[in-house]
Amino acid sequence: MAPSADRLGYWGRPTSTLDWCEDNYVVSFYIAEFWNTVSNLIMILPPIYGAIQTYKDGLEFRYVYSFLGLAAVGIGSWCFHMTLQYEMQLLDELPMIYSTCVFVYCLYECFKQENTLSLFPITLLLFFSVSVSVVYLQWKEPVFHQVMYGALVACLVMRSIFIVTWVYPWLKPMCYISLSVFLLGFLLWNIDNLACDSLRSTRQRLPPVVGAVTQFHAWWHILTGLGSYLHILFSLQIRSIYLKHRPKVKFICGVWPMLHMEAQKTS
Repeated sequence: MAPSADRLGYWGRPTSTLDWCEDNYVVSFYIAEFWNTVSNLIMILPPIYGAIQTYKDGLEFRYVYSFLGLAAVGIGSWCFHMTLQYEMQLLDELPMIYSTCVFVYCLYECFKQENTLSLFPITLLLFFSVSVSVVYLQWKEPVFHQVMYGALVACLVMRSIFIVTWVYPWLKPMCYISLSVFLLGFLLWNIDNLACDSLRSTRQRLPPVVGAVTQFHAWWHILTGLGSYLHILFSLQIRSIYLKHRPKVKFICGVWPMLHMEAQKTS
């Protein structure tokens, strides 16, 4: 969708195949979509902290890579919405595929021996990632990327529901909270796409700070970033229980969840 006001800023005319509902260069001359940009902080700072904590706890590197993959998506999305350049769009969209492949591997390989690598799923996910990348670079159709990303998310949802239904039913709250938060973000993403004209006209009648609340694509970043972060904690909790650790969810400043591993193992 093209912005209602054709403003040019520091990064010049957009070259990306997508231009979202937020008007360009309204808040800052240096940031094309201000709210869509700064909302990515939730996908950058907490996952970096999570990766550091996971490394300090001596847990498997696949979960460090999961946190760092989510942070890479946040950084790429920041660059994309800040510039609206095609190269930065790829820096956002392709890491979404790669990081979700890591999530899939972690969740489908959670009941294996510690520090083991399964070559078949790694090869399959690598082939999928490379194939999607090659096709998307040749066929610049955003819907293709969205469908491929949705397929990976569907794999995560099915596996998660299976685990909390048949294996660890006491983990249902974490599973369904992460899924619900993600789906709420997806709902707002669709509203932002389908009702863009109405949202723009509403923002023009509201004070700028109040109008910012209607930037539903920014809420998509916040909610899917939180939902993805909670999914990593959920996956890490499953793995830790299987390896007979004693995981416990703690809240930083009483707000942000982290998974703390006690040193002692259960018998």
